[in-house]
Amino acid sequence: MTKRPLPPYEPHPNHDRGLEFDLSTLMSRRSLGMFLGAGTAAALAACTPGGTSGSATSAPAAGTSAASAPTTSAAAATTTASATPTLTRAIAECGVEIPQETAGPFPGDGSNGPNVLEASGVVRQDITSSFGTSTSKAEGVPLTVTLTLLDNANGCTPLAGAAVYAWHCDREGRYSMYDSGLQNENYLRGVQEADANGQVTFKTIYPGAYSGRWPHIHFEVFESMSNATAAGQVLAVSQIALTEAACKEVYASARYESSAQNFPRTTLKSDNVFGDDGGIYQLAAMSGSVAAGYAAGLNVTV
Repeated sequence: MTKRPLPPYEPHPNHDRGLEFDLSTLMSRRSLGMFLGAGTAAALAACTPGGTSGSATSAPAAGTSAASAPTTSAAAATTTASATPTLTRAIAECGVEIPQETAGPFPGDGSNGPNVLEASGVVRQDITSSFGTSTSKAEGVPLTVTLTLLDNANGCTPLAGAAVYAWHCDREGRYSMYDSGLQNENYLRGVQEADANGQVTFKTIYPGAYSGRWPHIHFEVFESMSNATAAGQVLAVSQIALTEAACKEVYASARYESSAQNFPRTTLKSDNVFGDDGGIYQLAAMSGSVAAGYAAGLNVTV
């Protein structure tokens, strides 16, 4: 896995794009490195965590480049001898490191105010409820998110033992720990350790769309669980882009009315985070339905 200084960023003036503070905090906290190429829609679909019933929603084709699909190394092939087809596909497509993005103004990792990473209870798979002094639950369409972490410096082998901190807004577009009335809540935030296949899974709800941003989920990758829970060295900071088809279906459902109004105002190309390449390396493979819930999968090469 590579560690290098952050690339320069332009300040993002609006909600969830507050680099005025990010530049000072991230430059001191984060040496980062990257992500996996998405490849074709078929390759992305193979990364989708299985088992979600209901009508399928295919991820749009993400484009193909020679760099995004190198030949699997001998080391990687050995590692995947007993691996799942999903992991085998992920390694075969490995090669493009994940783009580095702002953590935004609401990371909750100690770089901008409160720090949930040092709180007892943050290590969990189901992040729909707050923990600690509150047990409030964020309501919305169920969403399961699976990330497959791959070590680019070692033949794209699974990054077992790494940790991921994930967080996102609720269906109204608000962030726990920061927005008015939610300062004492910490729902939709959690940490998971990667298994032997380099995978982490979170059970959550479908985030809402707010003005100025394409629907997304934030995440930070740490070298180990101990680093994550001590808010230590970060290997990668990025965001997952959700698919247009899934967003349209979810936002047409009850209690996502504000998202239905906000979503058409921002495209992947106009988004200040995904706009440089249309989010092709951060676009999740998705399947599911409003009734059964959705599943999102993304390969993350570090």
